[in-house]
Amino acid sequence: MDRKTWIIIGIAVLALVWVTSPGDDDDAAAGTPAAKGSAGASVKPGSGVPTPTAQQRTALLRALKAVDAGLVAKEDRAVSRARKVCNDIKHGKSKKAVQPNTKARFEGSAVPKLTDEQAAAIVAAVKKSFCP
Repeated sequence: MDRKTWIIIGIAVLALVWVTSPGDDDDAAAGTPAAKGSAGASVKPGSGVPTPTAQQRTALLRALKAVDAGLVAKEDRAVSRARKVCNDIKHGKSKKAVQPNTKARFEGSAVPKLTDEQAAAIVAAVKKSFCP
């Protein structure tokens, strides 16, 4: 094959990889604090972090809504962020690290500011609903 054909194949492969690559939740695009640093790190498959069952998801969303209804404005995003909190817990991060990370993850446009008490309530909701 000539050089032009290889270039076209290369571009096609790159385009296919870009289009089909799995993205993280849309925190990075939104520019939220959760997109920065370890607070926004993705939860990788096989990391030991459970995915909530339908019943656990319902309980989690109900508990988050009790903290602030804005936390569940985008339910899939809320669950994704809760799994990141669970990841911190499962990897033995201290309460001093988990709680600020939780605030950074959940603060954003729907909930501009969270108190320490609200962050603690979110951590408790994650633990109670699906992350023992």
